Amino acid sequence: MVYTASSFLTIATQNVPSNYYFIKQAIFAIFSLVISLFLIIRVPTKSYKYFAPFLIIGVIGALAGLFLYGVVSNGTKGWYDFGPVSFQPSEFAKSILIIFLGCYYNRLIIKKERDPYRYLFPLIIGIIIFALVLMQPDAGSALIISGIVALIFFAVPIPKYTKNKCYKIIAMGVLVGVIGLMLFGKSIFSSRQLGRFNFQSPCTRYREPSGYQVCNGFIAIKNGGITGVGLGNSTQKYLYLPEAHTDFIFPIIVEELGLIGGILVILAYLFMLYRILLIARRATNTRNALIAYGVFAFILLHIVINLIGVLALAPLTGVPLPLLSYGGSFNLNIIVMIFVVERIAIENSEYYLRKKVENM
Repeated sequence: MVYTASSFLTIATQNVPSNYYFIKQAIFAIFSLVISLFLIIRVPTKSYKYFAPFLIIGVIGALAGLFLYGVVSNGTKGWYDFGPVSFQPSEFAKSILIIFLGCYYNRLIIKKERDPYRYLFPLIIGIIIFALVLMQPDAGSALIISGIVALIFFAVPIPKYTKNKCYKIIAMGVLVGVIGLMLFGKSIFSSRQLGRFNFQSPCTRYREPSGYQVCNGFIAIKNGGITGVGLGNSTQKYLYLPEAHTDFIFPIIVEELGLIGGILVILAYLFMLYRILLIARRATNTRNALIAYGVFAFILLHIVINLIGVLALAPLTGVPLPLLSYGGSFNLNIIVMIFVVERIAIENSEYYLRKKVENM
């Protein structure tokens, strides 16, 4: 789908072969699989605690460094440019946060910690990363980071007394944050971002930036009908739909493979998310459960935010679709984290098999 969605764009505007993005995506996929296989075979989850603090410090440093050395793309200063390869720290921040939060809270649960401020400390780390990403500005990634942190926090088995105190402190923080947004929201968000809040009825604003892209996505979906126009036969990819191989790949899928193809993609996502939830529920310790829940939140939030933006049910945020949209840093992190969940599944099986043998 990356190939078919980008094949005309590369020739018409970038003067590179039609398979340019396909080849780059394939290289990233192979590289991701090699790293993932090493992790799944050689690195048990209990060792994550040794490097998680260094990774979180590194990603905060990388996000801060963007303000000096970052490259601007589509209005966001969120990449480091290394010639043929670019590096997007905000994508690594999502997966590193998941690992860090799982390891940190696992230690607190083992120690039976009751101090609410120790449970709230990782939220401060999350807020720092959220703020650095939002200032790029990348509201979509910032929203997903906040969602991952919140969902993992609510999944932590905190003692009841401590949990109540935590919730009171969080409620006060949220109240302050809402008041801050009401007072300073216009200075925090760029005019381009504020314009995206005008998302309803996009085709009435076809000639405006806030309506053009989403309306062309609607046209692609309508063209596809039930069975689609056939693989490779999309007309909207002929520069009507900008960057069709990234955030708007789903309309191209529906145009070429029809409503049936779109539904099959969503069902595949639901099956994967269901399996991740099962693995999380079978996890033998808090660390593994929280990491699996975090990966579930990571993938779910990307799917939901992408699709509701494409379908004009919410503002468009530029969030890619997992395992389908083009993007090296994004897909590297998604693939690695799926393999981390698979490592957790293996450890679950080994644990229950060992218990079964002991009870024989």
